Amino acid sequence: MKINVWNTILQLSKERGVEPKAIVAAIEESLRVAAVRIYTKNEDVHISFKPEKGDLRVYCLKSVVETPSDASRELSPAEAQRLKTDAAVGDVIEIDLPSDTLGRIAAQAAKQVLVQKVRDAESEKIYDAFAARVGEIVTGTYRRVENGALVLDVNNLDVILPPWEIIPGETYDRGSQIRAVIIQVRRGQKGQETQILVSRASNEFLRRLLQTEIPEIGSGIIEIKDIVRQPGERAKVAVSSRERDVDPIGACIGPKGSRILAISKELGGEKIDVILWSPNPGVYAKAALSPARVEHVIPVNTADKSLEAVVAKDQLSLAIGKKGINVKLASKLTGWRIAIKETG
Repeated sequence: MKINVWNTILQLSKERGVEPKAIVAAIEESLRVAAVRIYTKNEDVHISFKPEKGDLRVYCLKSVVETPSDASRELSPAEAQRLKTDAAVGDVIEIDLPSDTLGRIAAQAAKQVLVQKVRDAESEKIYDAFAARVGEIVTGTYRRVENGALVLDVNNLDVILPPWEIIPGETYDRGSQIRAVIIQVRRGQKGQETQILVSRASNEFLRRLLQTEIPEIGSGIIEIKDIVRQPGERAKVAVSSRERDVDPIGACIGPKGSRILAISKELGGEKIDVILWSPNPGVYAKAALSPARVEHVIPVNTADKSLEAVVAKDQLSLAIGKKGINVKLASKLTGWRIAIKETG
């Protein structure tokens, strides 16, 4: 049978960056699947597809035997001679699929493959474009909800904001603009689209906001040593300066707190404590318990990294924080277990 698909294959290959041989192989596989629906008795099916010549054959092989015992693979001499007049016992006969049936399954197979190859090529293109953008902040338009996740439109692409990456307590209206950081790009498996996942609750989102809003961090003058968050409640950011005349805390907070307030607003009012990093555990822990004022810190056990922070009575609740969040974050930031003790 003559079919004209070679130009279509070449065009698709050029437009989508898919090798012609990959498209041909996919069409052959689709033809094989379609042929199985017609040859239902375990026949020995073969496919010959030479698109550059326009040739396509789908046929099965049957042996000529005196007394057939397997109708799916054997023919009697009389049956074989109706197909080939000089057929004899021992010959192998090629039985072609009727042209009208072949034309129907060929058109169906080509259409399925071309559509899928376009999807696969586009999915791969999206993956290649976004895999290098992990850690980048994007802004998307909130379109719909799928399985509890928000689907955002970013330059006409669906981007997923999973429920666990949403800041607790935040609500969004359809059509609103949402900023988030790309945290993962999942390559689409066969027949599936590439998934782009973003987050507002991750430490990386806060890190990128700091880099964007604070030039000294973006340029590398101020280094972010560590970040811990209780999304929607509180965050602690440890910083240090690479230049002696640059105050890292003052630069991060900005005039009248303008810089850090802008970031806090983006995070739905999440409080952000900017502290000075120190290699000394006691000094670091004292700073990490901000905004509480700590009298002094007593090492308890250096082996299991535990210490005790002594505070005045009026600083006790502040040091512990709502639901214990302040001391928990301070412990997580420093890597030391911190116990709060009131001055006696």
